[in-house]
Amino acid sequence: MARKRPEPVQVIKQRRDAALSALVHGVPYINFLGIEFDRRGDELTAILPYDDKLIGNPMIPAIHGGAISGFLEVAAVIGLSWATLWDEIERGELDADEIVKGHLPRLPKTIDFTVDYLRSGLPRDAYARAKVNRSGRRYASVHVEAWQDNRERAFAQATGHFLMPRRDG
Repeated sequence: MARKRPEPVQVIKQRRDAALSALVHGVPYINFLGIEFDRRGDELTAILPYDDKLIGNPMIPAIHGGAISGFLEVAAVIGLSWATLWDEIERGELDADEIVKGHLPRLPKTIDFTVDYLRSGLPRDAYARAKVNRSGRRYASVHVEAWQDNRERAFAQATGHFLMPRRDG
């Protein structure tokens, strides 16, 4: 019996990028804030492009704390979801094409989310990365750091606990 030839790496990469894009753009709040994600392998970087609507006090000017908090929470939820989905895609339990077709998985629900504002968010693009500290069948803990010009100089960080969605299968 002949073995099926493996797909080219670029085809797999395009499918994963399309799945991530469908996951991100399936949430209206993410679209409202304009958050995008840059994927390098299994690592995601959330990007909050600067927009005047994000400024809280135009006299300072600084990014509104609610926009920062929302950005961090989105980075945590999508980072956690992608880490779970990545494992399922790699094991062959989930077809990335299903996500692209609009069969979006349920996202984790926030139990609590604590934000530390370390300094003002300047009127420029912001970046964030989430680190999953623990992820089980029912519960997950995630830490997120956000920076602007220098990755070593975070302007906000957060820790969140999430209720994981049930996986029917």
